[in-house]
Amino acid sequence: MTTPSRPFAYLCLALSMALVGSYVALSKPLAAVLPVFLLAWMRFGIGGLAMVHWLRKPANEPPLTPQTKRLLFLESFLGNFMFTICMLYGVTLTDAISAGVTLAAIPAAVAVMGWAFLKERVAPRTWAAVVCAVFGIALFALSKPELAAHAGQAVDGKNSHNLVWLGQLLLVGAVLCEAAYTVIGKKLTGSLGPKRITSLINLWGFVLTTPAGLYVALGFDFGAVGWSTWALLVFYALAACMWTVWLWMTGLKAVPAAQGGVFSVLLPVSAALVGVLALGESLTGLQLVAFVIALASVLLATLPSRAALRLGRRG
Repeated sequence: MTTPSRPFAYLCLALSMALVGSYVALSKPLAAVLPVFLLAWMRFGIGGLAMVHWLRKPANEPPLTPQTKRLLFLESFLGNFMFTICMLYGVTLTDAISAGVTLAAIPAAVAVMGWAFLKERVAPRTWAAVVCAVFGIALFALSKPELAAHAGQAVDGKNSHNLVWLGQLLLVGAVLCEAAYTVIGKKLTGSLGPKRITSLINLWGFVLTTPAGLYVALGFDFGAVGWSTWALLVFYALAACMWTVWLWMTGLKAVPAAQGGVFSVLLPVSAALVGVLALGESLTGLQLVAFVIALASVLLATLPSRAALRLGRRG
């Protein structure tokens, strides 16, 4: 299990989040055709079939300790299962703007958790990058004109019965789950390779979603699903379960959790770009400003420090 170079690790983290944003934008038709739990169950099933050979224990890997097994379960339970539930129902009880602003706190939550649980020292420049990331994502969420038009409607009707607070609480839970996913993933990379981590947490995801997925599948009309939807489902499953997770775990092997968390800003950036290039959407001036701030956070987090440059010159 070799540790990748910093530039390659940064590239993996960037590609992972960019790919997440891409399949989030392109998977909207899936959510319109397939129920959430059925979609999640089939996603893990397809991903598991694609990387069943990754489950095999490498000869140089140490035996799984009870702590590692617990971490693998928590990685899947919090990062896959609970994040999806908190996110979906949180948006249902509030609105998309609240979700975007709240989820902007993910880089900060990762930095705090990395400091608290991994004893990572977070450099001042990384904190500055985290602030830029949070501000950039929040500004982007607030700048969506189509969301602003419906923000008042989202909390009417059934959401007005004192449930908005619950929705906001669920969104905070989604932030904590996603931050825990990064921190636990960083911990796991110390003893397991990226492929093993990816396959094992996917297996847990399949186990966790099987009861609800099977229940929904028994009453679902699969014949009504078109071939284009099945093709999109295969891409979604491979991207969500296999490619993005492997890239993320590979990057975390060489990068501190706080620094890796900053790369989450590339998710809304890539999702918006796919919307513009593939779905015919448009960008406002304020959204472009938000993107510049978000990308500046990545530069702050990844540019080598003066000390590193001095060491490089000496070498």
